[in-house]
Amino acid sequence: MIFSKKSEKVLPSITLEITSRAKQMKKDGADTIILGAGEPDFNTPENIRNIAIKAINDGLTKYTPASGIDELKLAVAKKFKRDNDLIYSNSQIMISTGAKQCLWNVFETILNPGDEVIIPKPYWVSYPELIRLVDGVPVFAFGDEENDFKYTRPILENVISPKTKAILINTPNNPTGAVYGEDELAMIADFARTYDLMIISDEIYEKFNYENEKYTSIANISSDSYNRTIIIQGVSKTYSMTGWRIGYAVGNEKIISLMASIQSHTTSNPNSIAQYAAVEALNGDQTSVKIMVNEFKNRRDYIVERINDTNILSCKKPKGAFYIMINISKMLGKVIDGHTINNSIDFSNILLEKVKVAVIPGDGFGVSNYVRISYATSMDNIKEGVKRIINFVKDYE
Repeated sequence: MIFSKKSEKVLPSITLEITSRAKQMKKDGADTIILGAGEPDFNTPENIRNIAIKAINDGLTKYTPASGIDELKLAVAKKFKRDNDLIYSNSQIMISTGAKQCLWNVFETILNPGDEVIIPKPYWVSYPELIRLVDGVPVFAFGDEENDFKYTRPILENVISPKTKAILINTPNNPTGAVYGEDELAMIADFARTYDLMIISDEIYEKFNYENEKYTSIANISSDSYNRTIIIQGVSKTYSMTGWRIGYAVGNEKIISLMASIQSHTTSNPNSIAQYAAVEALNGDQTSVKIMVNEFKNRRDYIVERINDTNILSCKKPKGAFYIMINISKMLGKVIDGHTINNSIDFSNILLEKVKVAVIPGDGFGVSNYVRISYATSMDNIKEGVKRIINFVKDYE
């Protein structure tokens, strides 16, 4: 039997692969610490859970419009006005089954075969695969660690081509935690204007912004950037609603309309109950968000201090999200129990085998001399996990 050549080229997620193996080890009784998962360890706030229960009891369990209920679109519009000083009408908003579906919808809408999309490197594992799935071409712009891996104008000028259709930014960034400042966003906006590019701005980690009270979206920079930007957002991270699968996209009315048409023929509407819960998430009390963000900041500070106390590992202090990229360059070439550490996959596999700590290999993000750890887990797990990592490498300092 001949299968789709496109599907056979899609790479499996290293993130899910190593986390799945670690979970199985834990299930089998091994004392395993998992520092890979990209979801908050907090429960979904009670007010949101209560509204979901009410929606079930009220019979709000039927089909909704494919692009989402008006109540949630209105809540999204209020969120952008309140938090970002951006104005969007319902016709500029669509709701999807998670931010990942929003991304696929927008790539499917704007790309023709061979069109290129500039993405940052290190990148979130699904960006290149989503682009390839719609016959687009991911083009990687590798930033320097000293600049928090962020785009610069020379880096972008080096990868632009006549086939470039869009540029993607993710701020705060997964996996690096980088946050773009207003001047940097203005540079990207000018670059997009110069080359007439769409801007896809993944802002799913917006609230996990530890250094600046005010978050600036690239859509805030100018009327031009507003018109050419599609913002991708959702409730998964901010409200610890990863399993509820509600994301949303806002931007150009024509593009949103085409995205909605595509969705109507694929998944149709997102889960109705989760949509009503998301209305409460966006409109309701935000105290739980502040508590979670403060706790994550404390966890971040602990990890950065401990890792940088070693002589063989190092990391930058991320300004956002809930991940840290640990530089393992000094471990490459080391031989442990007859196994040479050639890359981050080798390091992660040996770490999991020897000390039962799961981290995510940087190879999944396009860089081989880093591993990513998540601090969206308890402080007890973090302290034990970091201690094991440090003990694992201390013989090589």
